[in-house]
Amino acid sequence: MKNRILIAVVCLLSVTILSVGAAAQDWSQAVRGTWIQDGALGEGDTVLADRNAGCEIVVSEKEHSAVRQAATFLAGDIEKISSYKPPIVSTPSGQRVAIHLVTLGSDEIPKQITQDKLRNQWEAHQILTTQNAVWLVGANERGTAFAAYTLSERLGIDPLYLWTGYTPEKHSRLALKKTDYFANSPTIKYRGFFHDDEDILPRPFEYSGYPLRIGDVPTEWYQRFFETALRLRLNMVAPYTRAHRRFEVQKIASDWGLFYTSHHYDILLSNPFGIERFGLGKARNAGTTWDWLTNREGMLNYWRGGVLENRDINAIYPVGLRGTDDRSYTFPKDMSEADKSKIFQGALETQVRMTKELLPKDKQPIFHFTLYTEMLKKYQEGSFDVPSDVIIVWTDNNDGEMRALPQSLGKWKHGVYYHLAYLGNTVKQVTHTITPQRVASEFKKIVDAKATEYMLVNVSEVREYIMEARMIADISWNAPTVLNQPDAAQRYIDWWSREYFGANAASDAAQSYTNYYGLINT
Repeated sequence: MKNRILIAVVCLLSVTILSVGAAAQDWSQAVRGTWIQDGALGEGDTVLADRNAGCEIVVSEKEHSAVRQAATFLAGDIEKISSYKPPIVSTPSGQRVAIHLVTLGSDEIPKQITQDKLRNQWEAHQILTTQNAVWLVGANERGTAFAAYTLSERLGIDPLYLWTGYTPEKHSRLALKKTDYFANSPTIKYRGFFHDDEDILPRPFEYSGYPLRIGDVPTEWYQRFFETALRLRLNMVAPYTRAHRRFEVQKIASDWGLFYTSHHYDILLSNPFGIERFGLGKARNAGTTWDWLTNREGMLNYWRGGVLENRDINAIYPVGLRGTDDRSYTFPKDMSEADKSKIFQGALETQVRMTKELLPKDKQPIFHFTLYTEMLKKYQEGSFDVPSDVIIVWTDNNDGEMRALPQSLGKWKHGVYYHLAYLGNTVKQVTHTITPQRVASEFKKIVDAKATEYMLVNVSEVREYIMEARMIADISWNAPTVLNQPDAAQRYIDWWSREYFGANAASDAAQSYTNYYGLINT
């Protein structure tokens, strides 16, 4: 009898191990730390660290800087958990367990890696344990990096640790369960956070008590934002637009694997806010008159400066015609709507053409045009045309409800600009008022409308919005898994409560969240 029970337990354990990571995150079970083998080692389990000895991380010198950065974070993560920091090497020593970070096509990989499923896929990746090795293989460099960030979380690192303060559980022996995990390409192609300047944490206050908008932001803050995005498997970031931006900032973002983009008034990443404040107009021989009708060459010079500054990094360029401080562009009072539309369309076409001429011939630029405020009505009325290679970005009402979504895709690809944070008429800057119910409902509409090429979420300095920010990040990777099951919002609240408050407190935490969201929706 005992033998039969033992056999049954072993079989059940084997099934559990083999299915590790087989399904995408669906908010039904724990994630953080779930790949650690705490008990007796089973066949295929891999010891990564045991007191003062352990594995090495292998990254070829041919790999992209995003992969090398992910390896650096992974080594630090293993040290946080086990107190052992693996060395990062370019070739395996043959003396240690090796964690290999490999982008498909850059090096040899074991036959168990499903190359046919990875090939030509956007950011797909596989994590596989073999004898004395762990393989993190991506379809492209970001896929490889995301495999490393996924492994870190499954070993116990909170992707939001910079904001939650969560410290991982210590394991003097850190063993990874036998694993064969595959992540398909994400639902939303370009997805990231916008860190708005209406921000209360890293900025000093001006005389009126409003966060000072002129000056600089320490690199450390940008790096915190970038690391958080990558650990959530986001691939895009829009840092502050009303600060003195150093090229170092967008270079770090791109080197770490993020597409650098910006707010809808930051045309061609030129930083219009700095035309006078930071002397950019003078530096670019553009003057200081922001007028397409009277200073056309000056504005072209100004926009050209933005393109040339960012031509060698991964960038997504906003196009449009707007004021220097996120205000509607001012046309002459006596100009007809038809003439305004004609001029507007001409400006868009000029921006697209100029950017293509300035970038390297082998680089295909990515553009987005945001239907903010008055632009939505004009676009819906067909007042102007938009080049087919520009992503049309639909907006919410600044309070998490989409104003509109495409009824048909037409010749364009579509995306969304969404707010968790906003300082304006609804004044929700310092706490989160966008409920998981609203997020689930609106993103179901977004996905159904196929507005999935681009997603930018305003999170300000992110700390107040980590719960819904994580929810949106999960949706943007695999919307069908999380949204097509009943009551996605409540499942997320329950999962979050278990993941961050533990099984004993989860029920009370979930009820507290439910009460809070009920109050703010009253």
